[in-house]
Amino acid sequence: MKIFKKSILLKEIKLQIKNNKKVIENYFFMTILQILNSLFYLLIYPFLIRTLGAHSYGLYVFAFSVSVYFVSFVQFGFDTPALKLISQFPNNKRLHSNVISGVLFSKLVLFLLSLVIFACLLAVVPIFRENFWLFVICYFQVFSNILFPTWYFQGIQKMRVVTYIQLSLKILSLPLLFLWIKQSDDVLLFASITISTGIFGGVVAMLILRYNYSIKLTRVSMRLLKKGFKDAVPFFLSSSMNTLKQQTATIIIGSFFSMTDVALYDLAMKIYSVPTTLISSINSALFPKMLNSKWGVIKKVIKIENIIGIIVILFLAVFGKNIIILMGGQVMLKAYPILIILSLSIFTILSVGGIFNFVFIPRGLYKYVAINQFLALTSFLLFCLFGLIFYKNLLVLPCAFAFSALVELIYSYLLLNKTKNDF
Repeated sequence: MKIFKKSILLKEIKLQIKNNKKVIENYFFMTILQILNSLFYLLIYPFLIRTLGAHSYGLYVFAFSVSVYFVSFVQFGFDTPALKLISQFPNNKRLHSNVISGVLFSKLVLFLLSLVIFACLLAVVPIFRENFWLFVICYFQVFSNILFPTWYFQGIQKMRVVTYIQLSLKILSLPLLFLWIKQSDDVLLFASITISTGIFGGVVAMLILRYNYSIKLTRVSMRLLKKGFKDAVPFFLSSSMNTLKQQTATIIIGSFFSMTDVALYDLAMKIYSVPTTLISSINSALFPKMLNSKWGVIKKVIKIENIIGIIVILFLAVFGKNIIILMGGQVMLKAYPILIILSLSIFTILSVGGIFNFVFIPRGLYKYVAINQFLALTSFLLFCLFGLIFYKNLLVLPCAFAFSALVELIYSYLLLNKTKNDF
């Protein structure tokens, strides 16, 4: 009897794997990609801290964080509505060409506008002027975001392409980093290698779209462009507020503390991002499959994600200190309490991400995403403001981050209780 039950169970598992082959494959490559992006700079972190020094590396992180604001502006939330369209019509090449053309043209327009804003900052802000070329080089990561349509490969469930491109280029860049980066003054060279690698990856991705997937850039009507901007606004508001929350912490630390403290916070964030990016890709990989799922299925997924979150927090609490010493040595040990506080935000990445991806976005309730991020950003800034007034300590920033995550979590579950009966 037990053998019979095991046989049925194995058949059921095989059937589930077969029916969800694309989802599993997409998740696998998205996970590999996320691990690659998180681990790459974490693995070379000891080398960078030793050669560039905490101050120069912190300055690079500061300049890079500024450029992320422009990436968010140029991206403008176009990717999510485009991903939804591609996921719904995976075999319509004509539609794919129109969508990619519309997104590319819209981003280029915003890129030119952002260039004007960036030029003004270079002329006015002292730290920009003093580190002119570093900020210019980092700014051009905006262009790599325009060229590399990761969202398209996610929509057609071909994330293996993105993984192969990025893995190959990162491996090729390693000899350049180890041979050419020798001292703190080489921070410009380091920035040039990392940013140019991303731009070249975007060029390769566009060539693959053209010759492997028969995607052609076409003229897009003004009506469709306006619709694209309109659909993207809620996601822009959401993503930009999320970017403001994440990157503002780095800007505040660099402005009110030191570039060495920026390096401490960055190390904690890098370690934290390894398990979180690993598990956050679950929601992204499941998105095409979960578009029309029932509440029972969604509830089960969210419950599993909460359990995973607890495991991650315990793992970082136990092994985090040793990882920090391994990466940066004893001098970077102050990153440990920052890491522990940041880890409390894991439930937001998992549960809130699942609620919005599986419940609100498929039903066109985009405004809730934007409101959620507005509440998170507001709570983060208020916590920072009052925290730094009364207690000028670096730990105020990760505490503000964790507090805003709690606000997101509470708001999302309140919304969920109101809407789950509509399934």
